[in-house]
Amino acid sequence: MSLLFTPTNVGPYTLAHRVVLAPLTRMRSGPGDVPGDLMVEYYTQRSSPGGFMIAEATPVSVGGIVYAGAPGIYTDAQEEGWRRVTDAVHANGATIFLQLWHGGRQAHPVNMGGKQPIAPSAIRSHEKAIVKNQTGRWVEAEQVMPLALKIGEIAGVVEEFRQAAERAQRAGFDGVELHAANGYLPDQFLQDNSNTREDAYGGPVENRARFLLEVVEALISVWGGDRVAVRLAPSGTFGNMADSDPAATFGYVANVLNRFGLAYLHLIEPRIRGIEDVDPGTPVLAAEQLRKVFNGPIVAAGGFTAESAERILSAGHADLVAFGRHFVSNPDLPERLRLGSPLNPYDRSTFYGGDRRGYGDYPAASMEVSR
Repeated sequence: MSLLFTPTNVGPYTLAHRVVLAPLTRMRSGPGDVPGDLMVEYYTQRSSPGGFMIAEATPVSVGGIVYAGAPGIYTDAQEEGWRRVTDAVHANGATIFLQLWHGGRQAHPVNMGGKQPIAPSAIRSHEKAIVKNQTGRWVEAEQVMPLALKIGEIAGVVEEFRQAAERAQRAGFDGVELHAANGYLPDQFLQDNSNTREDAYGGPVENRARFLLEVVEALISVWGGDRVAVRLAPSGTFGNMADSDPAATFGYVANVLNRFGLAYLHLIEPRIRGIEDVDPGTPVLAAEQLRKVFNGPIVAAGGFTAESAERILSAGHADLVAFGRHFVSNPDLPERLRLGSPLNPYDRSTFYGGDRRGYGDYPAASMEVSR
């Protein structure tokens, strides 16, 4: 029997299988960054009895917006929009967490009402933000120099995460995941190429991990440990990230996270940089290494196929596998993988922004048979 289709648990939730919808930025929210009909349809299509879903990266404040069109979780209207999504997902018998996001230095003034982005240190990222130009079109924009947070300002950012966790709870989610990967704010504090502080939040790893752990504690104050998760990218370079000793840095974080009894630790494998394959031949490393340190469930993500997912589960390096691009084009992906059915190819040109095309119009296998 395929391990992908054996039951498992995430926190207090029992799942029917181990195929997870990865958190995927699609930039399809409505005015005010409110989840609308398109998003309700999209998540409903990808929900199934006993399935587990991680909703897309969602800014906890205006100051954290990297991509125009991403849904937020900092207004009443956004909260109500997400409630429509969670109600639909739960009606199909699935469990859904919300990924909480702050871009830090990768946020952009155009998306923030003209404000300058914040970061642990005044070091610029060379990735691109996505903003709307004067004609309303999405365009790439160069990052700007961020403002280094003053030590007295950090608690206010932690509070933004806590308030977002409360909103996620009211919106009907089953838990929350902290996005601490891909060069966003918690990752910027953690790694020493983006954090050159000399106070209690910089220097040794114990200090650089402080912000991430304070946010985790804030989320747990709302949800309890078993409904909170963390996403890390130990080998990630997206966001111009690097660390002088990643094994020690991420090993320390994974070990400290044990004390919280988290729902899971979500790890991006080194084959992926953003949405691009780095090297299809790169062996799975991140989960294998941190499995020796972290005691709870591990979700692995990063360019998996049914075959490679089965291998990482069989090796015991992960407990669940998150699928991204294949879930974009196959709303019934768990069933297709279970049956060995052919997969719809995905269209990269429709990944970000736009309308229903490339978002809500991919057919399920049952629809293809009936045609």
